[in-house]
Amino acid sequence: MQTETIVYIIIAGVAALLLALFQYIYKSKIKSDLKYLLTVLRTISVFGILLLLINPKFESFTYFDEKPTLVVAVDNSESISYLKQDESASNVIKTLESQKELNERFNLQAYSFGKSVNELDSLNFDARQSNISQALKQFGEVYDNETAPIVLLTDGNQTYGSDYSYVAKGVKQSIYPIILGDSTVYSDLSLKQLNVNRYVFLKNKFPVEIITNYNGTESITTELKIWSGNSVVFRKTLQFDESKTSQIISTTLNATSVGVKTYRVDLVPLANEKNRVNNSKNFGVEIIDQKTNIAIVAERLHPDLGALKKAIESNEQRSVSILKPKEYESKINDFQLVVLYQPDNNFNSILKEIKDQNLNTFTISGTSTSWSLLNNSQAYYKQTITNQTEDFQPSLNRNYNTFIVDNLDFNSYPPLKSEFGALEFLEPSDIILYKSVNGINTDQPMLSTFEINNTKHALLNGEGIWRWRAQAYLDTESFIDFDNFIGKLVQYLSSNKKRKRINVDYKSFYNGNDDVIISAQYFNKNYEFDAEASLSIVIKNADDDSIREVPLLLNKGNYSVDLSGITAGNYTFTVKHNSEAVATSGSFQVLEYNVEQQFLNADIDKLKSLANNSEGEAYFSSESSNLIENLLADNRYVTIQKSTKNIVPLIDWKYLLGLIALSLFAEWFIRKYNGLI
Repeated sequence: MQTETIVYIIIAGVAALLLALFQYIYKSKIKSDLKYLLTVLRTISVFGILLLLINPKFESFTYFDEKPTLVVAVDNSESISYLKQDESASNVIKTLESQKELNERFNLQAYSFGKSVNELDSLNFDARQSNISQALKQFGEVYDNETAPIVLLTDGNQTYGSDYSYVAKGVKQSIYPIILGDSTVYSDLSLKQLNVNRYVFLKNKFPVEIITNYNGTESITTELKIWSGNSVVFRKTLQFDESKTSQIISTTLNATSVGVKTYRVDLVPLANEKNRVNNSKNFGVEIIDQKTNIAIVAERLHPDLGALKKAIESNEQRSVSILKPKEYESKINDFQLVVLYQPDNNFNSILKEIKDQNLNTFTISGTSTSWSLLNNSQAYYKQTITNQTEDFQPSLNRNYNTFIVDNLDFNSYPPLKSEFGALEFLEPSDIILYKSVNGINTDQPMLSTFEINNTKHALLNGEGIWRWRAQAYLDTESFIDFDNFIGKLVQYLSSNKKRKRINVDYKSFYNGNDDVIISAQYFNKNYEFDAEASLSIVIKNADDDSIREVPLLLNKGNYSVDLSGITAGNYTFTVKHNSEAVATSGSFQVLEYNVEQQFLNADIDKLKSLANNSEGEAYFSSESSNLIENLLADNRYVTIQKSTKNIVPLIDWKYLLGLIALSLFAEWFIRKYNGLI
């Protein structure tokens, strides 16, 4: 308590006493000893009221002991069981959880991880991928302000995510890897990586690049084969020795027919090779008849052009050309879709040609757009011309029903600059994005689509979309979400297919460890999205004729189902409404491949380096007792006594209010009883 407050309290006490003495001793006519009791009661009342006005604050301290946290994270992926380390991992967990001294010293927090991190409930070692970097990153964030060493039970073989040795540099905690795996080195041949385009074009040759590895000391000879069904379409003899441990093989294959084609790469194994699973790998390509050619027509250069080209060409089925208006006019029949970027008076002739030929368009306006030209060249929409610009942020219309829109976080995207004034559609349109200002939706369209005379059109009212692509990367460390959004818009605009009441989004084939997710949208008879529909998918395995039916669940504005983990093979499916005769069908293929079975040994060197760089230590699963001893002996992990300081103002002390009320009542009662009032 401050000295100034103490002085105020003393003054308040003296003032209260003097006031009581003045009233009941100096001025009072009471002759009995009752005046002394009334003096005390009045002093208490006045002093209490003055204390409330001063409102001094009192400090109190609460002391408690805080034990360090011991984070135990177990790799729950299939590679652990494949390396026959599942029992060892379970035994280590039981030892740590049952060790009495360790539990007295630490708060144990156990987790399991595969592609994602979960609290440790049970271990089944069935995760199809392992993401060690994501686990370390999450532990580093959750326990950033604590002392929390991390015990990591893993073989060190990561199949998904960033390099965990790099991510670990941002983790403040010491890491103690418990190595699950065999340290014995075996001779082994493996297919390290296979690079091939997902889409190829009919009657073209497509490249295949294969990276092969050899782990051993002897000179060996083997053969690489690429199979298409029962036929070998490529073969090459390879030689390895202690110094030549890797080779890159490049070849080209013919695309002879349309559809999904699967191939198998085989590396003839050694006679005594222990792991032969990593000697074979399947891959697939989708052969299409022609490429979608898209023209971006612009009079001036802008970063938006590059962002659009990158996003559209992220799908290998599409090719983008950036042209001046005069260049496009001479090649207008070479393209299936035209993107008109900020049309000005130089676009006059091509706008007339586009209208005459009933071509699909994607128009993007901005600060240099001639709205007088656009208003006069078409009768679909009109923009109020103010010659003033404004920055507008996007707001997603979750009821958009023309095609499936991913649930991107548009609210965090930078604003686009566009003409200030009302944009009015003169024909029916569907709004994908609204304009918003300071979080308030203006109900003005930013991105819309509409269909007229069997043609499809889109209008983006704003420039600066390159910032959206950059923001998507900042949010997710990938351009995929933004590129997929633009890709779906372009796919809709470049196709003349009629709208369906059920739209399904899926891939024609999935690699063995891909997430097999199928999304759908259902619309009522007025083509309004129905969020209360009951949809299900019937899946048939074409190889064994087995059938299963799974419900689709509403998730972020779409109906979806996760079929990850289904066996490799060819599948046909039908997405149907359970109470209406509305359905749509398709097919896909799952290629056989298990990335978790590609490893023969634990990555011991990398795990030891991880431990050293984080001031931890690596152990094998048989050395768990040494780990426990070292953790208990490490002075960095001691129980810390902490205190909590509480500052309580006197006005919150209810007993003082009660004392004031009691003294005032007692004074009044005594005076009343004795006829003094």
